[in-house]
Amino acid sequence: MKVIIVKNYEEASQKALEVMLGVIKNKPDANLGLATGSTPKRLYELMREDHKVNGTSYKKIKTFNLDEYFGLSQDHPQSYYYFMCTNLFNELDINMDNVHVPRGSGDIDKECKNYNQLLKDNPLDIQLLGIGSNGHIGFNEPGTSFDSVTHKVDLKESTIKDNARLFFNGNIDEVPKQAVSMGIANIMDAKKVLLIACGENKAEAIKATIDGKQTIDMPASVLQNHDDCIMIIDEAAARLLETR
Repeated sequence: MKVIIVKNYEEASQKALEVMLGVIKNKPDANLGLATGSTPKRLYELMREDHKVNGTSYKKIKTFNLDEYFGLSQDHPQSYYYFMCTNLFNELDINMDNVHVPRGSGDIDKECKNYNQLLKDNPLDIQLLGIGSNGHIGFNEPGTSFDSVTHKVDLKESTIKDNARLFFNGNIDEVPKQAVSMGIANIMDAKKVLLIACGENKAEAIKATIDGKQTIDMPASVLQNHDDCIMIIDEAAARLLETR
């Protein structure tokens, strides 16, 4: 695990761009595992700017998102498919047939099975992650087995509250209570993992992830076992680390 501590969110996003572009330029047909939420928004903006200014091409790139709410259609403004289109894909030269986001409707067991097969057939060259205040990665909440693959998730109250505050104008009743998520084993299968964490509210989770023991009570702690994991953390999120 390589830990990079930067001053703030902007520096974290710039450093993450370097890592992401390194993968894309080294392998123009790379398989990218992507994430949603507030953490990667600036990174995606930088990727769009780089594409516009420098012409980095995504024509051969395939993308595979971590998760999706269960119960929201793809065109719902809070769906993760909608998020990815508006924050990244709409301004790239990517082939939308190469864009994969779990479906949050229909036969959920069949969707999970199909998504696992997609990931098996398309090994990820990099998986981008944020981290929840309770240590979740993707929607893999505390208690999720390290052997888990794509599955339906009942969201914890802390995650529902976080998402209500950030994306649903504070209205908990509007936040879906379930989601479809890559499992921890899917994440660990990626050749490289890039985790970004910023803000004081992530400090306890980051300390437990880096300095704590590996436990399913802190899902991100499994990353201690990954052969190529880069964690980019701002000073606020790093404030509790023993090895700063």
